[in-house]
Amino acid sequence: MTHHDIVIIGGGPAGLAAAAAARKAGVQDILILERDRVLGGILNQCIHNGFGLHTFKEELTGPEYAGRYIDMVEAEKIPYKLNTIVADVSPAREVTYINREEGLVTIQAGAVILAMGCRERPRGALNTPGYRPAGIYSAGTAQRLMNIEGYQVGKEVVILGSGDIGLIMARRMTLAGAKVKVVAELMPYSGGLKRNIVQCLDDYGIPLKLSHTVTQIHGKERLTGITIAEVGPDRNPVPGTEEYYSCDTLLLSVGLIPENELSKGAGVSMNRVTSGPNVDDRLETEVEGIYACGNVLHVHDLVDFVSQEATLAGQNAAAYVLRGKEAEKGRKVPLLAENGVRYTVPQTLNVDTMEDAVTVRFRVADVYKDRYIAIYYNDKLISRKKKKVLAPGEMEQVILKKSSFADYPDISRIKICTEVE
Repeated sequence: MTHHDIVIIGGGPAGLAAAAAARKAGVQDILILERDRVLGGILNQCIHNGFGLHTFKEELTGPEYAGRYIDMVEAEKIPYKLNTIVADVSPAREVTYINREEGLVTIQAGAVILAMGCRERPRGALNTPGYRPAGIYSAGTAQRLMNIEGYQVGKEVVILGSGDIGLIMARRMTLAGAKVKVVAELMPYSGGLKRNIVQCLDDYGIPLKLSHTVTQIHGKERLTGITIAEVGPDRNPVPGTEEYYSCDTLLLSVGLIPENELSKGAGVSMNRVTSGPNVDDRLETEVEGIYACGNVLHVHDLVDFVSQEATLAGQNAAAYVLRGKEAEKGRKVPLLAENGVRYTVPQTLNVDTMEDAVTVRFRVADVYKDRYIAIYYNDKLISRKKKKVLAPGEMEQVILKKSSFADYPDISRIKICTEVE
């Protein structure tokens, strides 16, 4: 069986950044496995700008951002296989893949980095009544058809869901000459970034209807229209609030799901909130030598944060391989998300072996105004920071410093929560 020091599954922004970081950390034997025909992942179809402000201090399009990391990988001559499907990852870090040239192959990895990204939630998860006519797309599929394949997918459009891809596609279709009639959102708040609401909807006069959903799809062979209705606090439609919109296209932007079938097969412990692996401050899963980063770990709002996270995963996977896989001892302390904080990444922190500072990322459960983000060691309040607005669409972060644990030799838990005055 062929051996590689580090095998990275996924050649998108997370996998590329992890590979570049691992090589810089001193590991030479790295292999990237990518199922698409090119490197770059989802960024190849994201032709809008707004990428790279944190990482490269300039505004780039998605393909330009991906190109920077592809150039790094090419410059370092890190090998990769395209059109290659990974079929299985075992707890012993045996990776089985298949492609046209080699057939079915199993290789042994010193360390594995999971960087498979995420997929869109499909219509089947929504239980929307009606036939299955032509003209219904996930927002990402429509984006690919327009930006890579060169098709116009519709002329009269309704969008269900206000995730970032849906908001960006509202602008994209408007610029292509389509009429976007409305964006309906089930929740009482948008799932996208505030800047995308302003730049993609407000600037083009596209209405956003919160607490609304599609209750009926009209048309049998081809979509002819949809009915939306207001929903109550129980998320059920309110009778008498129905509105009909004629349209030939319905885009679904109703959430992203981390691609974790391989993770589960490897025996990795999964988080019920993020739908990604549970990891420690080194981004190592509970299966030794298997790391996770990017949207396979939790859905990010900015690709710059994906790259930061993947760089950390690449550095730590390299350290694991180079130190001979000796387990580092220390106190692993759980991070608890409470009172409005939905989850944290990482989920545990080794207070003895951690870096000098660890970034903890999280999302909140609702829109909150004038609240504090509080950190507790055991039951002792360590810090409070006031935020004017907290929203589920915007990822938040706090930084925990190793020096702050010196006075807490008996620490058993770290709590991150929101608090009012």
